[in-house]
Amino acid sequence: MAIEIKQQLRLSQQLVMTPQLQQAIKLLQLSRLELVNLVQQELQENPVLEETLEAEEIPTPSSEMQTESEPVEPVVAEASQVSAEREPTEAEKVADLDWQNYMDAYPQTGFSESREDDERRSLEATLTRRPSLQEHLEWQLQLSPFEEDERRAAEFILGNLDDDGYLQESVEAIAGESGLPVEAVERTLAKIQTFDPPGVAARDLRECLLLQLVPLGIDDPLVRRLIDEHLGALQKRDFRGISRALGLPVEELAAAARVIARLEPRPGRSFGGEDPVYITPDIFVYKLGEDFHIVLNEDGLPKLRINNLYRDVLARGSGAEKDTKDYVQDKVRSALWLIKSIHQRQRTIYKVMQSIIKHQRDFFERGVRHLKPLNLRDVADDIEMHESTVSRVTTNKYVHTPQGIFELKYFFNSSIARFDGDAMASEAVKEHIRRIISAEDPRRPLSDQRIAEMLKAANIDIARRTVTKYREAMNILSSTQRREVG
Repeated sequence: MAIEIKQQLRLSQQLVMTPQLQQAIKLLQLSRLELVNLVQQELQENPVLEETLEAEEIPTPSSEMQTESEPVEPVVAEASQVSAEREPTEAEKVADLDWQNYMDAYPQTGFSESREDDERRSLEATLTRRPSLQEHLEWQLQLSPFEEDERRAAEFILGNLDDDGYLQESVEAIAGESGLPVEAVERTLAKIQTFDPPGVAARDLRECLLLQLVPLGIDDPLVRRLIDEHLGALQKRDFRGISRALGLPVEELAAAARVIARLEPRPGRSFGGEDPVYITPDIFVYKLGEDFHIVLNEDGLPKLRINNLYRDVLARGSGAEKDTKDYVQDKVRSALWLIKSIHQRQRTIYKVMQSIIKHQRDFFERGVRHLKPLNLRDVADDIEMHESTVSRVTTNKYVHTPQGIFELKYFFNSSIARFDGDAMASEAVKEHIRRIISAEDPRRPLSDQRIAEMLKAANIDIARRTVTKYREAMNILSSTQRREVG
């Protein structure tokens, strides 16, 4: 069979993701803060875009009003003649001072420049960064009387502490790395373990808790013995086993356990971790009368428009060079698409929030326990959009409701069957479990099986393993670990 080359003509349809379409899709899944940053970046990169100032929207006095008012120049001239006839008073001299130049000339007053309120730095911008655990310990090291070899050993010890404040290397390994005797490293470690926070530079949990007893003034021998000999059983809350081993009543052990529970198992907790991230709602939902009203949070989002100068460049026609016109036309097209995409994004968010309120009205009126099962398809069919669009809109966005601040994804839940044939949202079931556990007797906590039976009595069909999964998702301990003795 011979091989030959042929040409064929075929028609087909294909969806092409243009850069403009990719930008519109990207805008949908951005949060409000991310959108503000993107708009600010576009304002810097695209000269055609400009921000609409609120001052420009304020109407200026008409020419008719100016003609009806008194002339300005004669008034100024008359005032100057009066001021020349007499000597100015001390109050007038003070009022006539150029305070801007005065403050610039005398910076020692602490007000070297006068700024408008909008130009002043925010309070958050003046806050200093909190020190890390490493910096806090190094500061104490500089103030402590250490010898030269001890300071060298201290540098290796501080460099081998984790975020919780525990020493990750053995004394022998540090001695080998630093070239110092083991005794010198041990002596240095004992000094560092007296630093703040109490329990720092410990090698395990037992040593960490024991180091905290002295600075906290805890001299109970039973507390020290429990930490030193029965810490494993104490973590399992096996008070009966400890009672048999020590021959002491359970109530006395429970009192000592409560003292140990107040100790800090992770000394570096207050220094580690990142700064908190505060949530700014993208949507506000208010109830006025019997209706819920949606307000999109556009605080800080600039109002965009096309610069009139570049409009004139396109309007001049042949008056501008071709390269200039092509450049301006491309930038104008990009700016118009951005403005259109932002408006489309806001309309889509509004429609999605309207649909969520429609499906979850009982939640907005009565709380989490009345949350209903909901999926993306329900909302997509309601607003006649694709599920992927709804998924992008509900990503990284929060809404402020009468019940609190929630992520939009929170309203989409799987369903839990009820015996009467109805269904219940998984988040509502979690709220039921949370309420049952919060109302239990701490001395006799409810098991997962017992909670499942109580939920079945409340017309909720749920298995014991599902209760366990929901409890662990809410970071609630098991019944054995929740039990309090004494």
